[in-house]
Amino acid sequence: MRKAPILLLSVGLAAITLTACSSPAESCEPEASSGRISDVITASGDFGTAPTVDAPRGLNASTTERSTLIEGDGEVVLENELVVLDYTLLNGRTGEVVNQSAYDAEAPTIFAPANLLPGMAKGLVCATAGSRVAVAMSPEDAFGPSGGNPQFGIEEDDTILAVMDVRRSYLAKANGIPVPVTTPGLPSVVTAADGTPGLTIPTNDPPADLRKATLLQGNGETVEEGDLVTVQYTGALWDERTIFDSSWDRGTPAQFTTDQVVPGFAEALVGAQVGSQVVVVIPPSEGYGDAETGPVPAGSTLVFVVDILGIG
Repeated sequence: MRKAPILLLSVGLAAITLTACSSPAESCEPEASSGRISDVITASGDFGTAPTVDAPRGLNASTTERSTLIEGDGEVVLENELVVLDYTLLNGRTGEVVNQSAYDAEAPTIFAPANLLPGMAKGLVCATAGSRVAVAMSPEDAFGPSGGNPQFGIEEDDTILAVMDVRRSYLAKANGIPVPVTTPGLPSVVTAADGTPGLTIPTNDPPADLRKATLLQGNGETVEEGDLVTVQYTGALWDERTIFDSSWDRGTPAQFTTDQVVPGFAEALVGAQVGSQVVVVIPPSEGYGDAETGPVPAGSTLVFVVDILGIG
């Protein structure tokens, strides 16, 4: 069986995106409600383990439906977010499993919106972390617009069924309040609608000391030393005025503990709150020093713009 992203990305469409919030589930407006198709889908097995899914053959949903099989009590999933989930996909016509995630709690996958079928995304909106949901996707919200997927035996008008275990969700980008920058010597930052930052680095010599500033002040958890953080970031070289690394370009956020990065990067993270965007200028002594490291020349001053999306 192919790995999940290969099948999901074959749709070639922009998926409806997801987000998390702390508001009660009852205040959320779902994009898919329970119906006669989703209600006949059952799944046995514990949350977080590959389920045995049972559904009649020949199912055909004209609109996407979502039923909750296990009700979680975690954060509510809304639009424009990244989601950690496991799933099993079936062809509603044949009842056969066509794709399944790894169900590996030790190596969970963060799904960016573009990695999900539109019907999966609709079915996740207003679900809560810890929930198992059953979704019956209309062909339009599955593989219909791409003409089906012959490699997996999926025809253009097939309804696709999904059973999804929602582990948690993360911010897709920093969502904090803009903060005036008073620290001198920092690059200017502009942010695109999707959160991707752009940098303008001054033409003068870089500062000799570490300098940082909060550009957007979040109100989430505070990062502590040793925390596992989920971030989007862009890294640039001051002297060359070029980008040398960007999680935005890779299409997925990065996860690491604060002791796995160079000291200057860690200093920018520790004490910051989830939802914040920070910019930091890191001198060589708190970066890679006099060693050439990949695309980073020896003695480089580094610039990072970091969106802090979540902890843990």
